[in-house]
Parts: sequence; structure tokens; C-alpha cells
Amino acid sequence: MTCWYEGPLAAFDTETTGVDVETDRIVSASVVVQEGPSIRPRISRWLINPGVPVPASATAVHGLTDEHLQRNGRWPSPVVEEIARALAEQSAAGRPLVIMNAPFDLTMLDRELRRHRASSLDRWFESAPLLVLDPRVLDKHLDRYRKGRRTLTDLCAHYGVTLEGAHDAAADAMASLEVVRAVGRRFATRLERLSPAELHTLQSGWHAAQARGLQAWFAKSGAPEAVDPAWPLRPEMPTAA
Repeated sequence: MTCWYEGPLAAFDTETTGVDVETDRIVSASVVVQEGPSIRPRISRWLINPGVPVPASATAVHGLTDEHLQRNGRWPSPVVEEIARALAEQSAAGRPLVIMNAPFDLTMLDRELRRHRASSLDRWFESAPLLVLDPRVLDKHLDRYRKGRRTLTDLCAHYGVTLEGAHDAAADAMASLEVVRAVGRRFATRLERLSPAELHTLQSGWHAAQARGLQAWFAKSGAPEAVDPAWPLRPEMPTAA
């Protein structure tokens, strides 16, 4: 029987105007589907005119300028629904969804759906539950004592995955998918008997524990950052009275 990391996988990534999931916007996104290792992937891409200025700091990361997005991007409302539908189709087909730092990308999409469609991401997965494989959470749990950063670039270097065109949504999604396959192979004895559904549930607890550890480290170092333990989607922020 084929292990999940040698079987069909899909991956999702976004590029955004910044790192605040509550206020920033998606400017590009991609869904990559690969039926097995070495099989040519199917790639869907979206380019969005967010309707707000793109900070120079964000453009410096992904290279997408206001001018380019205004000329070539589509309005967010139909696009965010297309993206949500594409993710739901992967779940309906039984493909696990690889998302590096899932709470960021999925929460960004959820907030865009709420902003532009008066909807939410949850409703797209009422009939087929979302199964997420997060390379960041998996690697941090399975190799917890390894020192160093764990960005996608770092994970690619560590697992021998080629990352061409970093901070392009399609390139990052494909690299994340390959990293998850590499993680699966390296830790096969610990992962091969677990189904993607079981791993999804386990990652929620692993991420919460990782968040508590990071929060404790921040507190010890006097940093004010708050770490959200929710995974793979952060709950909606309460509306101010």
C-alpha cells in the first residue's frame, strides 16, 4: 500500500500585502496538485488587485507592484471564492493539502472571504473536511532539537529540495509539497502508519505545544509578541462593541 507521502498531494500558498492576517490582503495565490512523486504537477494561479496600496516592503519580497496588480490582477471577490472552491475540490477528492505555516495562509483566505463574500472558509469544508499537512509543524515536532531557523528556504536546504523563484506562490507551494514528501521519507518509521486525518489532528496539538514554547521564550526574553496556538485556522477576531 502506498504511503500518503508517496501518493497524491495538493499544496496551497499565497503572497500578500503584509503579515497581519486581519488587515492585510492576498495579491497572488496558487494551488499545486501532484498525483505522485516525479509526476508533472497541475498548477493553478491567481493574481489579485487587492484594492489597497502594496507596501514597498511587500513588493521587495514577492516583486508584485501596485502598477502590475492594477493592470493584471482581478478583483478579489470572485477570485477568493474560486480559491476556496479549488481547495474544497481537493478535500472532496481526498487529497491532503500541504500548507507551510497553515494558520497564516488559511486565515488570510478566511478573512478575504468574510471581507468580500460575507462568507467564511469553514463553510467550504462542511461535506469534506480539510486535511492539512504543515511542513513547519511536522519538521519542528519530528526534529525538535535541531537548531536554526525553519523558514521554507531553510527546510528546503535541510531536506535537499530545490526552491526556484522563492516567494512566488506556485514555486513556494511546490517546494512545500516536496518538503512534506521528504519529511515523510526521513521519518517513515514514525509517520507511515498514520493517516493524513490522524496527522491533521496530531498537528493541532503539536502546533499548540510549539506555540506555548515560543510564547514562553518571548516572555523570558521580554518580547511583547503574542503567539496564537490555533491551527490550521485562527478563529475570527471578536468585533469591538
